[in-house]
Amino acid sequence: MSEENKHHATAAAILPLVGGAGNVASVAHCMTRLRLGLHDRSLVQEEQLTALPAVMGIVEDDTYQIVLGPGTVARVTPEFEALVEEERAGTAPAPAAPDGGADPVTAEALAAQGAALRAERKTRNATPFKLFLRRIANIFVPLIPALIGCGIIAGLNGLLVNLRWLPGITPALAAMASGFMALIAVFVGHNTAKEFGGTPILGGAVASVVVYAGVADVEAFGRQLSPGQGGVLGALGAAWLGAHVEKWCRRRVPEAVDVLVTPTVTVLVAGLATLFGLMFLAGEVSTWIGDAADWLLAHGGAGAGFLLGGLFLPLVMLGLHQALIPIHTTLIEGAGFTVLLPILAMAGAGQVGAALAIYLRLPRNTSIRTTIKSALWPGFLGVGEPLIYGVSLPLGRPFVTACAGGAFGGAFVGLLNQLGTDVGSTAIGPSGWALFPLLDGSHGLGRTVAVYAVGLLVGYIAGFVATYWFGFTKAMLAELDAAPDAPEDGPRPAPAGRVTQKV
Repeated sequence: MSEENKHHATAAAILPLVGGAGNVASVAHCMTRLRLGLHDRSLVQEEQLTALPAVMGIVEDDTYQIVLGPGTVARVTPEFEALVEEERAGTAPAPAAPDGGADPVTAEALAAQGAALRAERKTRNATPFKLFLRRIANIFVPLIPALIGCGIIAGLNGLLVNLRWLPGITPALAAMASGFMALIAVFVGHNTAKEFGGTPILGGAVASVVVYAGVADVEAFGRQLSPGQGGVLGALGAAWLGAHVEKWCRRRVPEAVDVLVTPTVTVLVAGLATLFGLMFLAGEVSTWIGDAADWLLAHGGAGAGFLLGGLFLPLVMLGLHQALIPIHTTLIEGAGFTVLLPILAMAGAGQVGAALAIYLRLPRNTSIRTTIKSALWPGFLGVGEPLIYGVSLPLGRPFVTACAGGAFGGAFVGLLNQLGTDVGSTAIGPSGWALFPLLDGSHGLGRTVAVYAVGLLVGYIAGFVATYWFGFTKAMLAELDAAPDAPEDGPRPAPAGRVTQKV
């Protein structure tokens, strides 16, 4: 089967299992996940969906997220969108029920399941802080592919410059790598207005003030402004304010003059507030974030890295890692790379080491060992969901020891930062081995790559040792490593890490 046919088949298999086109309200994707807005989640045939070979896991959040892995998701999504449109237009045949389907479910059971899901999500996810973080993530996640592409080009250009190769090409590569970052504030403004109910292009227009060269002629708080001052934080604040001004105008301006008055007032009010307040304040905050990160690693070193690497997986469990997205972006804008991401990436290394230890400690539990074998390579590449939700988290103690592995890996990278070898990433999104093309630092690419690679190795080893010796009690081993045909052979994580996370 060709690659195109394979991705089409995956999309065709997923669609009926999420309730068909009529149940799909929105379709999007990020680095690894197909994100679906669904009208009724009780229509999802979750057991059959997680059994599909291409599906690595399920994450229930504000959208229903199907983990397909990097690369695959970007190819499956357009096929899925096309099938949705075809089915809505009535041009696609009705999907056949998958072989080996579950028994028919009664309407009462579906209603009960839907009510339970909605109640659980309401109590666990609808906190104001989590809703705010999701909105922040919705603004920045669509920018990640461009950050990655431009980051890799920047790394390639830096390598060519250092080697003094292709001098006629490197200026062009520099322009391609820097162009997006020079205008990232405009894209942030566009996405912010869209997220908060305004007109996206007006959000981009207001945010463009931040990067316009002519702001150098404007004085605020007794100082001359500089182009780009405040960066993405200033753009976010400007577009948020613009969206609220626009909605205020829409409620009060007569329809006959709305097309003239509302855009003008929106850009004027939000623009003036940006120039004479937000840019200065956001610039101060951006400077503070950069200084705080430098101070943390310069003075905290191994201790700071230990805490960051050890606590990242729990932050992901709670959904609080989304708060780091604008911080990473601000650091990349200011210094060219974020020093936090390589440390946080050590959490994935601890997870891989823990999985290897579990594999050796449970030689007779074929279910868990099958999960680990299929999920290990994605784990090396930074896709951690299959190992987390299919192995360590359900087992309990190995999740804690995996965090310990990440802590030791983070401590090593943090120590080297304290000693003067900054290790950073020029983009956010990838982790594990996939982060190598995006690495940058203060002492050349060779040393930066070496420090990161050793940090991963430390994380692997520490996660393995901690889990092998402390990840199981005797009672756990007796229960989990029973003979395959025994009725008490322990938890049965589905193959390939197909375990549902509800956050």
